[in-house]
Amino acid sequence: MKVEEIVPSALDGERIDRIVSIIADISRSDATRLIADGGAEVDGVLISSGKPRLKEGQTVVVDLDKIPVDDPPGPDASVQLNVVYVDDDIVVINKAAGMVVHPASRHGSGTVVNGILALYPEIAEVGQPARPGIVHRLDAGTTGMMVIARSQRAYDSLVEALSDHEVGRQYVALSWGHFDSPTATVDASIGRHPRDPMKMAVVNNGKWARTHLQVLETFNDPADVSLVQCTLETGRTHQIRVHLAAVGHPVVGDAMYGGAKSALKANRPMLHAQRLTLIHPGSGEEMSWEAPIPDDMVSVIARCSTYEPDAPQ
Repeated sequence: MKVEEIVPSALDGERIDRIVSIIADISRSDATRLIADGGAEVDGVLISSGKPRLKEGQTVVVDLDKIPVDDPPGPDASVQLNVVYVDDDIVVINKAAGMVVHPASRHGSGTVVNGILALYPEIAEVGQPARPGIVHRLDAGTTGMMVIARSQRAYDSLVEALSDHEVGRQYVALSWGHFDSPTATVDASIGRHPRDPMKMAVVNNGKWARTHLQVLETFNDPADVSLVQCTLETGRTHQIRVHLAAVGHPVVGDAMYGGAKSALKANRPMLHAQRLTLIHPGSGEEMSWEAPIPDDMVSVIARCSTYEPDAPQ
């Protein structure tokens, strides 16, 4: 599995080992080792040292399969997962809020991977050694449907299906403001933020991204907010959060993208992966799963109402 990104202005002049560590979400030392093992390209050329400094606009490709693994992630039975479906090929979970998907430079344990290995140890041999079974991610603050590969054939099939935009993913978000139309499509490329490489943004040289929006309900008390169904046509990092912020409707509670406001407080982005649809890698059957909106999000929505003043006499 490879990841390609364009160097933003925020990383202009930075060493490639730092840039790779940000792209792959690994430590600087692991990035250096990955580069030495032939896991990084710059403008189509393999790089063997972490020292060269890159310029804005250069293309970096990182081979995630070459992430060094001294101590692969292990099982942790204390991590409680809500498994909604399992067979020999896949495991589908309803991810809880605050749970990180896999160990990374800032989170070494207590992840979905650690919990899934406690339930199904054979997944340790599936996919990337550092991130076994993982074919897509949900942000730590996002809840809902997520599929994990239990077999190598499922991993290969799902990675390809995700790359070809053949996995259906439908979210529901509580966002600020009222939309001009009940339906809309945001078609805007996403890449690293030009001033903050830890964030994503709508940028001209980013990767194509499209999100379909449908307003489900609107509220104006204690503030103007909307409950929105978001259907992904692509699956870029932070896509829904970035697209909603770009059109002036950031997700309620999303401090990174301007959605944390005192008028309606939430302790995480109010974003939930409600429905997942895919072609089963073994049977070829189309399958779908749906997760109800979690209690904490229900509680925030319950604080909202539509205020209708008395009609004039």
